[in-house]
Amino acid sequence: MTMLSRVAENIYWMARYIERAENTARLTNVNSNLLLDLPRNVRLGWEPLLDITGGRSLFFDLYQEADERSTIRFLVTNQHNPSSILSSLKMARENARTIRDIIPRESWEQINQLYLSAKENVSHVLARNGRFEYLRQVILGAQTITGLLAGTMNHDEGYDFLRMGRNLERADMTTRIVDVRSATLLSETHEDLTPFENIQWMSVLKSLTAYQMYRRTTRIRVRRPDVLRFLLQEPTFPRSVMHALGEVESCLSHLPANEKPVKALGTLQRKVERARPERLQQEELHEFIDVLQQGLAKLHNRIAASYF
Repeated sequence: MTMLSRVAENIYWMARYIERAENTARLTNVNSNLLLDLPRNVRLGWEPLLDITGGRSLFFDLYQEADERSTIRFLVTNQHNPSSILSSLKMARENARTIRDIIPRESWEQINQLYLSAKENVSHVLARNGRFEYLRQVILGAQTITGLLAGTMNHDEGYDFLRMGRNLERADMTTRIVDVRSATLLSETHEDLTPFENIQWMSVLKSLTAYQMYRRTTRIRVRRPDVLRFLLQEPTFPRSVMHALGEVESCLSHLPANEKPVKALGTLQRKVERARPERLQQEELHEFIDVLQQGLAKLHNRIAASYF
């Protein structure tokens, strides 16, 4: 491999952190809107977002209760939370800074600008009237970086590491959202709330900007079995687990010494392909997603051991 392992690792993590910031912004935005759509006597709250981002124990070390303000601070601005939007953008910037001679200059400038702007306007996100625009700017900024890199960076080994980082982060977030959101849906505990199950499954799709593509692909109303199949197994949707793993496979095929990562990836792909998510009860779905997340962690470890 002609690329230095340190450079490959920086590119990989830069892509993961940009994707993480974008995903967290989507999630926070959709949750704000979901709470407005549900009846006032229903309390879904903000706590599920702590489980999705894996930050529950750290959160309660830092805050007393998972109210709106504390959770927003934790997810967006808190520098002690390594997965907050500001922390993710800071780490993306740090990784990009060390490889400024490898990536196009415009993309470095955009990453730097996005971090500085997110840091400077951080007070806007705490007030509801400024939150949507703040998070929208983070999402647009991240998408601009992704587009810039796709259009201006050599599609060589470095770009393969970038795509692998982005798609592993994407698959990880999709599994987390499916797992936690399906477990916190209200209909299982409130029999009189079945009309709102539809709103909640729409919010699962919207967390991944998947609602329109779901409707276009399935042409039926939003239902649990079809949403699960779409987000886990739809090969044409960029944020489905199957599509993300296919992208990683394409990247690995261009790289040397890929036997161990390819083997771990193949095992994971077969599990996704053979699954019947629509038949799984909630507990079985949770166990299945646990297996997928362990597989994603193993795949990351194999990539790190082989190349970094």
